[in-house]
Amino acid sequence: MRHSHVRSGSSPALAALLLAALLSLLAAVPAAAAQRVALVIGNAAYPHIPALDNPVNDANDMTAALKGLGFEVFVGIDLDRKGMQALITRFRSELRDSEVALFYYAGHAFQVSFNNYLLPVDFRVTAPERAVEQTVALDDVLSVLGEAPGLKIVLLDACGDNPLRLPGTAPGLALVGSATDFLIAYATRPNAVAYDGEGRNGTFTGALLSHIHTPEQDISEMMSAVRKDVVAQTGGQQVPWEISALTRRFRFNDGPPTVAPETLFYQVAVRAADPTLMRMYLQRYPDGSHVGEVMAMLASDSGAAATAQRSLNSDHEAGEQLWQLAQRTRLRQLFQTYLQFHADGPHAAEAQRMLDELPAEPELSAAKRCEALATHPRDGTETTPGVPFELLAQNAVEAMRACEEAAELDPRQPRYLALLARASAAAGLRDRAVNLYQAAAERGDLRAMISLALLKENGDGVEKDPAGAMALYERAAAGGSADAAINLAVSLLEEDRGTEERERGIALLQKASEAGSAIATFNLGVLAQQGEFGGPGDAVALFERAAREGEPRAYRAAAVLLDEGRGTPRNAARASAQLLLGVASDDGSLLHELTKEAENWHPETLAALQQRLARAGLFSGIPDGSVGPALVQALQAWRTGGFNSSVLAG
Repeated sequence: MRHSHVRSGSSPALAALLLAALLSLLAAVPAAAAQRVALVIGNAAYPHIPALDNPVNDANDMTAALKGLGFEVFVGIDLDRKGMQALITRFRSELRDSEVALFYYAGHAFQVSFNNYLLPVDFRVTAPERAVEQTVALDDVLSVLGEAPGLKIVLLDACGDNPLRLPGTAPGLALVGSATDFLIAYATRPNAVAYDGEGRNGTFTGALLSHIHTPEQDISEMMSAVRKDVVAQTGGQQVPWEISALTRRFRFNDGPPTVAPETLFYQVAVRAADPTLMRMYLQRYPDGSHVGEVMAMLASDSGAAATAQRSLNSDHEAGEQLWQLAQRTRLRQLFQTYLQFHADGPHAAEAQRMLDELPAEPELSAAKRCEALATHPRDGTETTPGVPFELLAQNAVEAMRACEEAAELDPRQPRYLALLARASAAAGLRDRAVNLYQAAAERGDLRAMISLALLKENGDGVEKDPAGAMALYERAAAGGSADAAINLAVSLLEEDRGTEERERGIALLQKASEAGSAIATFNLGVLAQQGEFGGPGDAVALFERAAREGEPRAYRAAAVLLDEGRGTPRNAARASAQLLLGVASDDGSLLHELTKEAENWHPETLAALQQRLARAGLFSGIPDGSVGPALVQALQAWRTGGFNSSVLAG
C-alpha cells in the first residue's frame, strides 16, 4: 500500500478548429491587471512636538514596495495640514475604477473621544479645545476610501503618543469599526503606544516590508506573519491589531510560490558561487537546512567551480530571487550583490537607494547588536533570524555588553533585559540570568516568561515548580505568545486528558496558528488529517499554509495527501509542486526519498515533477514517471542552485 509508513480556412471543419484554437489562446491571455492605487504619507519632522526617526524611511520604502506590486502611489513626506488635504483630494480623483485602494500612514496620531486624528508636521500644542482643528481626521480619510468600489486597506503605523490632556483622550489609537470590504490594521493594540523602531524602519512597517512580497500569501496570512514578528521583536509589548470585513481574498503578490528566505539565500549564494555570500548564509542560519552543503562547498574549490556557470549576470530568474531576498531581509550586502551582478537590472535604482540609506555594519545601534547576537531562534524574523544557544555561548560577552547598553538606553523595553538574561545564561551566569528573566517577565516580556517557565518546569537553577511554570505559560499565551500556547496545547492534547481539555488544546493551537506559528498550523493539519479538527479536506490547505510560514516538513505532508487523494481529489500537478518546494527547502530527506524510495509516489506525480524540471532546463529525459539517473541529477541540480519559481505555477 502506498505511503504505508507514517509521515508528520479551407474547410468548415478546419475553420471551426482554427476558431476554437484562437478562442482557446484568447482565453489563456490574462486580463489586464485591475487598478491598484495607494496613498502613502510619512510625517517625521515635527518642529513643535517630538520629531520621529523612521516615518520618512517607512513611507519611502512602502512606496517602493507598493510600486513594485503594481500600485499607483500618491506619496507625501513631512506634509503640513494643507498639504495632507491636497494630497488626499488628488488621491480621491483616482479611486473611481480602483479594485484595491490602500492608505498607509506613519507619524504622530492621537485619539479624542474614540475618534482618531493624524498629525501634520505643522501641528502645535495650543489651546486644547482647538487642537483637533489642526489635524486630519482619520474618519475623513476613511470616507474618501469608502468611495472606492473595490477593497480598501488601511495600514496605520502611528506611534500614538498623545500630547493632549483633554477629557476622553487615551494613549494610542481607538479601534474603529470596519465597513464592508475594509481592512484596517494598526501597529499595535487599541489604546497602546507603538514603537518607532531601533533600525531603519518602525517595528510594524519593518515587518510589513518583510512579508508584503511573499507570493501566494493572502492578506490575512500576511498580517498573522507581521503580528508574529512584531510580538517577537518587542517581547509582546507591541501587538499589531486589525479589523477586517473583506468579502474576498487579496494577495499583494500573485506570483508563483517560492521558498523561505533561508533557502533563497542558499540558492542565491550557490548560483553566484560567492564564498562571501556562503559565509553570510552560515552566519545568519547556523541551524539552516543547507549548512552541511555550504560548508562542503567552502571547503572545496570544485564545489564553487561547478556552480560558476550559473552566473547571476545573465540569469534573470536568479536576479529576481536575489532582489526578492534583498527586499525581505533588508541586508546591505544583498543590495550590493544585486548591483554587482545587475548594474543595469530593473531594480538597480531602488537597490542603489537602499544601499545609500542602509547603515554599514559598524554603525549598528546597541539594540540591533543585542538582537543580532542574542535573539532566540523561535523569535527569529526575516531580518533577525535568531541565534542557537551554543553559538550565543561563543559570543556571550559581546552579547552581554550590547544588551546591557541597550537596556540602559531604552529602559521602557523589557525585551533587552530578557536578551541580557539569555546571554548571561549562555555565559554560565545562571543566578544572574534567573534574576533578569524574573525582572523581564514581571514587566511583561513574553520570551522571559517562557524561559522562566522552562526553568521552573525542569528545576533548572530554580526550585521545581510545575504549577508556577503552567501559570507563566498561561500568562504568556494570553499576551500573544504562540510558543506558550503550543506548550499548553501539547499538555492538554495528551491521550489521558478528557474531551474538554483536548478541545481547549485545539483552541490554543488555533490561537497560535492565527498568531503566525507554522508549527501550530502544521499540527492542526495533522489533527485535520486524523479527523480531530475540521475535516480531512482541510489538511492540505493547512499544510500548504504551514509551508509558506516556514515549516519545511509541511511540503511533504501536503504532497502526500495530493498524491494519494486523501481527503482531497488527487492532483499530480499540485503534488509535484509541493515536492519540488520541499526538495529545495528541507534537510535533504525528501531528495533522498524521491531517489531511493520512489515507489512511495504515484507515477503521475513523478511525471508531473519531471515536466516541471524540464521547464526549468534541468531534465531532458522522457517524463514517464520512472526514476533514473537523469531525474536524480535534475533533483540534485534543483536543490543546489537550480530553483526556479516560474515552473511551479499551474
